[in-house]
Amino acid sequence: MNQEAHWADAAAEALIAKSPTQELFTLASGITPSGTVHIGNFRELITVDFVKRALEKKGKKTRFIFSWDDYDVFRKVPANMPRQEELKKFLGKPIVKTPDPFGKENSYARYHEVAMEESIRKVGIQPEFIYQEKKYRASAYAAQMREALEHRGEIAAILDQYREEPLPADWTPVSVFCTKCESNETKVKAWDGAWGITYACRACQHGETIDLRECGAAKLLWRVDWPMRWGVEKVDFEPGGKDHSTAGGSFDTAKQIVQKVWKRDPPQYLMYDFIRIKGRGGKISSSKGEVVTLEDCLRIYEPEMVRWLFASYRPGVEFAISFDLDVIKYFEDWDRLERRYFGQEAVEEDQRAQAKRVYELSMLDKPPAAMPFQPAFRHLTTVLQIYLYDYAKTAAHYEPHLKTPEDRKRFEARFHCAVNWLSEHAPQDFKFKLRDTKDLPPMSENARGAMGRLAEWLRANGSSDEEAVQTEVFQVIKDGGLESAEFFKAMYLALIGKEKGPKLGPFIVIVGHEKVVSLIA
Repeated sequence: MNQEAHWADAAAEALIAKSPTQELFTLASGITPSGTVHIGNFRELITVDFVKRALEKKGKKTRFIFSWDDYDVFRKVPANMPRQEELKKFLGKPIVKTPDPFGKENSYARYHEVAMEESIRKVGIQPEFIYQEKKYRASAYAAQMREALEHRGEIAAILDQYREEPLPADWTPVSVFCTKCESNETKVKAWDGAWGITYACRACQHGETIDLRECGAAKLLWRVDWPMRWGVEKVDFEPGGKDHSTAGGSFDTAKQIVQKVWKRDPPQYLMYDFIRIKGRGGKISSSKGEVVTLEDCLRIYEPEMVRWLFASYRPGVEFAISFDLDVIKYFEDWDRLERRYFGQEAVEEDQRAQAKRVYELSMLDKPPAAMPFQPAFRHLTTVLQIYLYDYAKTAAHYEPHLKTPEDRKRFEARFHCAVNWLSEHAPQDFKFKLRDTKDLPPMSENARGAMGRLAEWLRANGSSDEEAVQTEVFQVIKDGGLESAEFFKAMYLALIGKEKGPKLGPFIVIVGHEKVVSLIA
């Protein structure tokens, strides 16, 4: 295999090497909408999307399918859901038959599906959605369920390899939702060797024999359902979470089952690790309601940056997404990557190649023809606070730099990210508002005198040169025999009513000398 610039390209090349004459590759992903679909779930989708793009770059056609496992059992009410007691009444029933507690969609499952489908479009991902409840209800898998029943002894033997106690003699790979009460509290009593399954419901005592070809109440158990779909959809690539990838886990058994029952090799597989949210430990859990969603991330990061965060790490590497002061560093790192892509920052050739590929994969479509304007995030948070979050006034401040539609698009996106970050996540000592009173707070005579000398200098020289202003700041400190800390504290108290603030020289330039003089003189 050639040395590739990115892991997605290496994965694509491995797929092609295995089947060099194959033109269409099917890539799959899937999630159970049992609760809020979180940013950890998103890692699976974007892993597939990267490999899809890598295959297409190599001239191959792709089919990206995404399965909503909405015919799974509703097992637990997440803590972040409203109307808890009402939802508990539907435990043990299909997720798709559970009502939406928000009253927006036709089911609990659909509410979570819609939220995720709308979010992923914003980051350029548009798979073909498959809704498993519809497939099962239409008896689309009747033949596959019969095949699983015919091989149930072999399937049980595969599963028993990893169990402390073997499955019972009457175990079956098929479960049934009661057609009367929709509960999964059923027991398969018999299979007629063809299409008929007899079951009894422990919840309502209903019992009957159903025909797999005509009744959509039956479904395969998860460990059999997954490999079955590999066979039906002819899946060539699918990633799986760390929890599915352990020895004896669902992937281990699925690859044996698909070979034994459906006579097909398992797809190429990539394990992806968990995502952490900085400041919070452990695995993100939908069932516990402790989640950060893709939409949450898009409030703080530009869509391309969200893609970049994932493109920057191999799937098997755990990493954290931050909402604290690290956000500033992430924007700086992203801007640095962009400058490297456009040759605006010197870097070794191998690093340049890696940067170019990561940048390409971060785009929603194609990279822009020229590097767009990069409003530094830290600087932007200062400017917009000075203008009281007013978009028009903040944009006017940057107007000389907004020369193209791409510049304006970038600026608008970053402005809203900065507003959201300041409003929702920034530390209190990072926020400020210019004072509207000329009454100076208590300070020493030396500090007051130094402040007066700085005001005189600003009246005479203006404040367009950050370096000149910063130099003068330290000159008045020296002339006044002051400690720097004392003068800065006095200045910030006079300007924003806080003891600390943005770097003083650039801050004075942004505010403008007339406003600064009005507050300190």
